[in-house]
Amino acid sequence: MFKGHPANRRAAERRVAILTTGRSVKKEWQAAWLVNAVRCIDLTTLAGDDTAARVARLCAKARQPLAPHIVEGLGIENMGLTTGAVCVYPTMVAHAAKALAGTAISVASVATGFPTGLMPLRLRLEEVRYAVEEGADEIDIVITREHVLNGNWSALYDELCAMREACGGAHMKAILATGDLQTLRNVYAASMVAMQAGADFIKTSTGKEGVNATLPVGLIMVRALRDYHEETGGRVGFKPAGGMRSSKDALNWQFLMMEEMGREWLEPDLFRLGASSMLGDIERQLEHFVTGRYAASSRHAIA
Repeated sequence: MFKGHPANRRAAERRVAILTTGRSVKKEWQAAWLVNAVRCIDLTTLAGDDTAARVARLCAKARQPLAPHIVEGLGIENMGLTTGAVCVYPTMVAHAAKALAGTAISVASVATGFPTGLMPLRLRLEEVRYAVEEGADEIDIVITREHVLNGNWSALYDELCAMREACGGAHMKAILATGDLQTLRNVYAASMVAMQAGADFIKTSTGKEGVNATLPVGLIMVRALRDYHEETGGRVGFKPAGGMRSSKDALNWQFLMMEEMGREWLEPDLFRLGASSMLGDIERQLEHFVTGRYAASSRHAIA
């Protein structure tokens, strides 16, 4: 289903150039796209100095991602706008679950030796189970890149199946670390294997690689997702992550999903944006739409 599948980098770059230069939305239409982006953000902290207090602040931002005067100015007071999820390390999951109790916001946790995945498989699986027991609704796993680089697809499939089983009732988001996979053919094949192994989402990057989410790579992953849907009927979500900071990025990734997959893939159950710093710029742009003035970036801190 994926062996020998062509992936033309220049063609992918030409296709996404149309998205970034030939698509534009303004005024209230732009505001609507940006509000939708907020719904799809996985608000994330993955720092070595994370604390329960920092996670609580992040969760408060997830509950109320836009300032009250912006919400009022947009006329969306009854929308109940939140981000899609809060993503943390496994030891921070319990703090996030407590802070988000009573909301529909998902608690996501990275696991499996994030970001490199270079731990014995039994320990990676135990980390998944630990995060689920702590209250994680979603697990962002990382794959063994060596399996992809060596073309050992059966080993990659078996590993992902074991991770899927360890997730239990939690959704599994498979991080492919595309910046480490060398070729677009590898990206396509790894995407297909992850979906065949039961991934609920395929995700571009950990955010820790030298190259993270790029639109040409995203296009290849989305095309794989579309091929899988057409072949099996299964619906798998997509999450670009890493290197995305601006509201323009939020628009471009949504344009990609709209044109390649259609409107239903612009909902949080099938599309997420792994970019916490992006929220600050989105809020700043929406404040300009409401008030006609740009606020200083410091007025829209993440948490």
